[in-house]
Amino acid sequence: MEKLLDKELMAIILGAGIKGCNVLELSKKVLEVIKKVGINQITIKELLEIRGLGKSKASQIISSLEIGRRLLQEKKAELIMSPKDAWNRMEDLRDSRKEHFVVFYLDTRNQIIKREVISIGTLNASLIHPREVFEPAIRYSTAQIIIAHNHPSGITEPSEEDLDISRRLIEAGKILGIDVLDHIIVSKAGYNSLKEANLL
Repeated sequence: MEKLLDKELMAIILGAGIKGCNVLELSKKVLEVIKKVGINQITIKELLEIRGLGKSKASQIISSLEIGRRLLQEKKAELIMSPKDAWNRMEDLRDSRKEHFVVFYLDTRNQIIKREVISIGTLNASLIHPREVFEPAIRYSTAQIIIAHNHPSGITEPSEEDLDISRRLIEAGKILGIDVLDHIIVSKAGYNSLKEANLL
């Protein structure tokens, strides 16, 4: 669907053209009217001014636009602007008895595209392979990532293994052009940002 042109998407909604005007030509006319009037102001009345477009099809178009608007309003951009933001979004894992290695995939504006658990269990370099971390990053067209994991002990000081994993992922990210912004160790009581501690 992402590769379809606007007029092709509208053609799917319309389903068919009218006499003397195929569905793509009709779609183009509909889009011209919507752009002229404005997507938030368009009504059935304006659409019915298009020759051959009936009330049923006009209603379908207005309904499609309305549901799109409602879904966009419900979608709130989740931003990570600080280590605490990441800690807040690890609430479900902060006091887990097992270590969870999590990656936040972000766009250029620090909006969360996806949060994924990459590994569960004691962290070591063999378990956290750059491939598992960066394959989703490429798939999601990620600009940057934040890595995080919980310490069941409640102690947020990084181990040598934590530092080693951070270094390996930072180097891999440089090759791919994807920045590793931070590695955050979390517990129920708080967090430790390796970037803020100048350990990255």
